[in-house]
Amino acid sequence: MEIQIRVVWSNPPNHGARIVTTVLNNTAFFEEWKGQILTMANRIKKMRQELLDNLKKLGTPGNWDHITKQIGMFSYTGLTEKQVEYLKSKSIYLLSSGRISMCGLTSKNVAYVAKTMDEAIRAYPRSVL
Repeated sequence: MEIQIRVVWSNPPNHGARIVTTVLNNTAFFEEWKGQILTMANRIKKMRQELLDNLKKLGTPGNWDHITKQIGMFSYTGLTEKQVEYLKSKSIYLLSSGRISMCGLTSKNVAYVAKTMDEAIRAYPRSVL
């Protein structure tokens, strides 16, 4: 049985590679794929902007411009571990480093996330050395 399992683990199916080959070698599929990538990238940018706008509207202490200056699916918020713990207690999950998935934000939850970040920052301010 171990040998059979090892074969599956060591040699993943190649149908994923075939799909990629088909998409990349077909002009229509490739253009559709690029459009979908652009749609996803624009949605992430929009969520970054909405999070920033909500934090500014709340008057959240600190400068949050880095949220829109960063790129990609994740954002380093700069929150402390204690602030992150507070967010987790309110069902907002992110790494203890403060890194949050921008893909998890939606127009329906971004105001709640910003409000909870604001509460955490006010409740557990960064200590001044």
